[in-house]
Amino acid sequence: MDIQGQSALVTGAGSGLGEAVARELASQGAKVAVLDLNAERARAVAADIGGIALTADVGDGAALQAAIEQAAQAHGTARIIMHMAGVGGAKRVVSRDGSPAPLEDFERTVRVNLIGSYNVVRLCAARIAALEPLADGERGVMLLTASVAAFDGQVGQAAYSASKGGVAAMTLPLARDLASHGIRVVTVAPGLFDTPMMSALPQEVQDSLAASVPFPKRLGQPREIAALAAHVVRNVYLNGETIRLDGSLRMAPR
Repeated sequence: MDIQGQSALVTGAGSGLGEAVARELASQGAKVAVLDLNAERARAVAADIGGIALTADVGDGAALQAAIEQAAQAHGTARIIMHMAGVGGAKRVVSRDGSPAPLEDFERTVRVNLIGSYNVVRLCAARIAALEPLADGERGVMLLTASVAAFDGQVGQAAYSASKGGVAAMTLPLARDLASHGIRVVTVAPGLFDTPMMSALPQEVQDSLAASVPFPKRLGQPREIAALAAHVVRNVYLNGETIRLDGSLRMAPR
């Protein structure tokens, strides 16, 4: 799919990886809807790239539906869906004082990361399926975000790994399900990236994490995720796959 002139929706686009993807698509001529839970950040990025700002919790069906409709009114139905929104966090199953981890924490992580991903797919796919196909029969493309934690979850990452593992696991069935509509589904599983969340850690911790990457021995840059996202859009034969982008990193238990 040619990015130029297409309508795109990027979730989690107020900062970090989502922001980088939104900026990359805009630089290649897409009309970008910047969706983020942080309304101020969404407005700032949208103003900078000439897009539209949207605010919604991706796990809230009604709120997300309203945001998607708002984007469609401004730019037309988005054929390019980049779902980068998510939450992190780590918590041991049994804490140091012997108490069990709060179930609410697990539920929230799964709701945002896994249920939120499915929510984005189902609502956007219904609109894309009604579009006329492009020259090669394609109607749309979706990029979801998992994590290397889906495969190499560390101590304390049970909830995060479960949520991201679910995203990776549903990629192929989603691609198969939507194939009849000409909609591709691909997932990226990032390793250690230089994001605002990473920048909040002490410098010595960042340096140690960067040193754990085999090659290149550094943190990933958001622009590298953005470059992959753009390639996924253009490469019509790329479908139903989860792509690790991690410098061949395999996470240690802790």
